Amino acid sequence: MTTTTGPLLGAEDIHVTFPGRRGRPPARAVDGVDLTVGRGEIVALVGESGCGKTTLARTLLGLVTPTSGRVAFAGRPLEYTARALKAYRRRAQLVLQDPTGSLNPRHTVYDAVAEGLRVHGTPGDERAAVARALSLAGLRPPDRFFLRYPYELSGGQRQRVVIAGALVLQPELLVADEPVASLDASVRGEILALLLRLRDELGLSALVVTHDLGLAWNIADRVAVMYLGRVVEAGPVETVLTEPRHPYTRALLSVLPESPLPATVLSGEPPDPTRVPPGCRFHARCPSLASGAAESSGVASLCRGTPPVRIGDAGVSCHLTQVAPRVAPGA
Repeated sequence: MTTTTGPLLGAEDIHVTFPGRRGRPPARAVDGVDLTVGRGEIVALVGESGCGKTTLARTLLGLVTPTSGRVAFAGRPLEYTARALKAYRRRAQLVLQDPTGSLNPRHTVYDAVAEGLRVHGTPGDERAAVARALSLAGLRPPDRFFLRYPYELSGGQRQRVVIAGALVLQPELLVADEPVASLDASVRGEILALLLRLRDELGLSALVVTHDLGLAWNIADRVAVMYLGRVVEAGPVETVLTEPRHPYTRALLSVLPESPLPATVLSGEPPDPTRVPPGCRFHARCPSLASGAAESSGVASLCRGTPPVRIGDAGVSCHLTQVAPRVAPGA
């Protein structure tokens, strides 16, 4: 469910560099990313651990200040004063991966959900607002859960409480960082269905951070694949996941159950963000170079020495696809 009124959230050429420690060079955690989330849209941000996706998500929420670049919400640049950020965080809420760690074990469900209202000094009927949020999160009847503690709930119920704590402020955007990673498979489906229902019923937008392309297929309207600080492929989920063009995307998809792609096991680990390699930052692990496809297409030297042109909010960043767009990378 998308609209044509422009993106709700926009990031333009975002860089986040962390200073090095003990003489080490700085870490380029996010290195020139463009990303948008439309109104009523779910975008999945996908990549291996350490690729920078959580840092990018926290930057989009104003929890990390970008080294350079611009974040805008509802068409207005994000301001980094305490007052502006507090107002922004009423409209954009974070849902963390571990519901057990997100909830204070000494707080009842009621207090956990009401906390945001109290922090922001929200006027009105607190009890009614908490009940509404719990109902929206699928905890019904809500008053049955008011006086319960986290240890009395299942993992799925705890995650619903965390989501209710975000919903109580009636935000326009949820940023969910691995929201189902710690849950059983059956419960994962319920939480994903909940996010879809919130999108459909409330027009709520969401950025879902995950390492799982299968999850992206089930929930997202668009997907952005991130590797070592950059988005290497982005577009509508049907396009990216049925016709992947970047060799990294193809490798991630190949290991999913029932994938039609030949299984590809990437060698080594992603490079250290303090030592970003020259050229395409994926080239040391790229199946296209290993198979000779890049060499035969005449781009191997570019892969090793020249960074691909930075893409915008859609497309692919790969020398091979740019010179031979109809050749499947790694073929």
